[in-house]
Amino acid sequence: MAARIYAIANQKGGVGKTTTAVNLAACLAEAGERCLLIDLDPQANATSGLGRRANGVSTHDLLDGVPLAELAKPTSFPNLDLVPAKPELAAAAVHLSALEGGERYLADALTVTATDAYRFVFLDCPPAFGPLTVNALAAADRVIVPVQAEYYALEGLSQLLGSINLVKARLNPRLAVAGILLTMVDGRTRLAAEVEQELRRHFADLVFTTSVPRSVRLAEAPSHGLPAIAYDRRSSGSEAYWKVAMELVERQ
Repeated sequence: MAARIYAIANQKGGVGKTTTAVNLAACLAEAGERCLLIDLDPQANATSGLGRRANGVSTHDLLDGVPLAELAKPTSFPNLDLVPAKPELAAAAVHLSALEGGERYLADALTVTATDAYRFVFLDCPPAFGPLTVNALAAADRVIVPVQAEYYALEGLSQLLGSINLVKARLNPRLAVAGILLTMVDGRTRLAAEVEQELRRHFADLVFTTSVPRSVRLAEAPSHGLPAIAYDRRSSGSEAYWKVAMELVERQ
């Protein structure tokens, strides 16, 4: 079966994109699925979140035409490979914006042949709707949109979905939204409940059944270079991402 490529995207920062990318990849890898995580953010948080650094090769090389097989490296977690990022990736974003057809470089790199070793490929996007995110959407089959449980996130969501539809129309007709994932939910507040209610009213089944709670253990895990399930599998955040991962499989 060909790999399914997921972009984790939202132009707003701090909504849990990297946390979602790292933990979904780790959960599915632990479930026995071959997974690849491609870090497309110059901040390289997904890279450090798996306890890795870009020593030499990085996503920059992938966009520069180096074959994926030469760049994807095993992590310390079975079934999970990584193409790391480093700050120089920011320069690639500028370069891509100046090139004709620059929005399709990643799609050209992630051909069926290049990704046939994997069942799931996750693209962790930067917090901006720039050339790197457009490349991810042009290469992806599906988009997962993490949304923080606050009202400003609701305002940005409509804009993001419009941009996704634009990429679908102009660059990638197979692109679709896999789901909207509510993150950083504080179940003690009325605000979180109201935001979730609004999301489900407007987007119905597009919203994942499981939402991800605010969790100290989930927030601590990246500083140890670990996904949540490796840091504390009994935490509420770990359990939530397990459920989201299983739901994602069902949505395929």
